[in-house]
Parts: sequence; structure tokens; C-alpha cells
Amino acid sequence: MAAKKSGKGGSAKNSATDKSYVRFENVQKSYDGEVLVVKDLNLDIPKGEFVTMLGPSGSGKTTCLMMLAGFEPATHGEIFLNDSPINMVPPHKRGIGMVFQNYALFPHMTIAENLAFPLQVRGMSKPDQEERVKRILDMVELPLMAGRRPAQLSGGQAQRVAVARALVFEPDLVLMDEPLGALDKQLREQMQYEIKHIHESLGVTVVYVTHDQTEALTMSDRVAVFNDGVIQQLSSPESLYEDPKNSFVAQFIGENNKLNGVVKGISKGICTVKLANGTIVKADQVNVDNVGDGTTLSIRPERIELQPKDKMDNIIEGRIEELIYLGDHIRVRMNVAGNDEFIVKVRNRGQKRNLSEGQKTKIGWANTDCKALDLVA
Repeated sequence: MAAKKSGKGGSAKNSATDKSYVRFENVQKSYDGEVLVVKDLNLDIPKGEFVTMLGPSGSGKTTCLMMLAGFEPATHGEIFLNDSPINMVPPHKRGIGMVFQNYALFPHMTIAENLAFPLQVRGMSKPDQEERVKRILDMVELPLMAGRRPAQLSGGQAQRVAVARALVFEPDLVLMDEPLGALDKQLREQMQYEIKHIHESLGVTVVYVTHDQTEALTMSDRVAVFNDGVIQQLSSPESLYEDPKNSFVAQFIGENNKLNGVVKGISKGICTVKLANGTIVKADQVNVDNVGDGTTLSIRPERIELQPKDKMDNIIEGRIEELIYLGDHIRVRMNVAGNDEFIVKVRNRGQKRNLSEGQKTKIGWANTDCKALDLVA
């Protein structure tokens, strides 16, 4: 079953028609009384949505998760769960499932005992515990692991158990804090799809924290990109990648080329920009407003045509600095308008190309594939 994508972008508020299940209302957090780690956060999450908080270290994403879990108090503002304020509710009474990077499994218990523990503390009968544990082990495809201890599991198996323990008491909300960070690349990718499919089958609300952009794009209905304690953009994965609202988002999500210049004209949403070397190009106007403004142009490597044969909106010259063969594509590093880290991805269609390091060649792109954003160094 395909994940449902909302397609909303830009604002950290949903439309009034989406009933908010999790709500941050003017939430701030400071650890020292002076510096705000989270700055006036307003965020609405509907029931059943998979929202990822994405950002670099220190951006405030994990702090938001810890406040929602109840492990950190908000300095200002209110957090609501199903329309009820929870700032004063202790963590164990919030009914939230948690999954951590280090699994947090009890080493002296079997897997079945680990999974039964949340049910025991909730007073569930022994037969109901056994039935629920069996069902959740089947769901995470570990039906034969009930009698083993955590030390006897692989990393991927242990993480599945950690996910199962967060789900076994059937919470409406599950929080995941960098849960796949300790796994190798192949296992991490496998677990991304497994968690996504579990979410789709159960319809549980998930708030997920990561600094891994691929993880966020793969799994989420919406992604909140954090920087400096502020949500820079809240959108579907597709909107984040295709329509970044500022230079931080453009540079943080996916691979991206940047060219700095000055806006020389604006007409019908298209900016005419003079680059540092004097070259004139055109770009989609995003968040620059006036002629004379500095701007950083954002262009994805796969949207650039090397040695374009057809007429394109923009065609300029660059010099090839390095060629790297990567199987399905060739990675071409170029010097373009003074940027010697300008990347072009050339799909490998089996044909021979006349390319060499040091060669000057033309590149081209469409206006709409080039975004005129706020100026960055």
C-alpha cells in the first residue's frame, strides 16, 4: 500500500480541516534561561500521519521529541495530545511508544518477556499478553525469536524487537529517536521500508527524528526541516526536494549546486540573474523580492544537461574538473562561474561520450529547475 502524501508546504500549520492529534502551540525551550534551543514552535500533526523532524545536530529536533515524550519540560507554550494539554502529565501516563537508537532492551529478559513488560505494567492478563506478543512478533517477522535474549540477536533483529515493544500495547502515538543510526547501510535501508509498512498497516501516528535526509524522504508523509530551533519548511518529501523555500532547505535536502549572483530583473516569477563571472541566467523566483538583491541559485545535478543538443532556457560554459564512473551514471565535477564543485549527473545509457578532464563544454537547464533563493556564502 502506498504512503499517503499530503503535499502541503511552507507553513508549520495544517488546514483547519485536518484535526490535530499532536499540537505544539508557541512552544519554546531553553536550558540556561537565555539561549532558546526551540523558538516559538507551532506544529500540528493529524492522527495517523508519519512526520519526521529532520535537521543537523543542535537544530532542536530531538529536544522537540523529548518535550513531546515528557522527558524535557517546555520553557514556554503548551503541547497537546488529542486536544488535551500534556505539559504536566508525566511520561509514563502519556501512553506513548518510544524507540531509541540503542534499543533499550532488558538484557536479562527473553524477547517475549521484553515485549510482555509494557503489557504487565498495564495490568493485562497473562493469556492476553501471550496472544499480543505472538501477534507483534509475527508482524515484525520474528516469530521464532520469543525465547532468545537480546545478546543473541543481530542488530537488525534487535531493532525490530525495539519497534515491536513500542507497538505491543497499541499506542496511538509512537516516537522514534534516530532508531536506525546504529545499523549498517543495507540493514538501515531495509528497516526504513519495514517501519514504513508497519505504519501503513496500523495507521499509528509516528513522530520520527533523524539527521539522515534519505531516511526522511523515504518514510515520511511530511518532513519538518529544523535549523537553529525553527522549522524552515514543513512539506511532503516531494515538495521539499522540488520546491525548497530557502537556501538552507535546498542545501540540506539532497545534492544541490549553488551559484551566487545579483538579481537584474524580475518578470512573471522569473528572475534574470548576473552571476559572479558576468554570465546572465534566468531562474524561478522563490524568496528574492527586488532587483539588486543578492541571490543563491539552486540547481539539482540531475536536472542539468551536459552538452545540450536541444534549445534550453539557460546554456553556459564550464570546465570539466573530474569524471567519476558510478555505474548507473557518471558524476561530472565542473568549474562553473567560479564554483569548482559544480556537479552534473549524466545517466549511463550505454553510449560513448566525448568527455575528458580539463575540457570546456556547454551545460544547460530549464528556468523552472533553477531556484532563486536567499543569498548564502
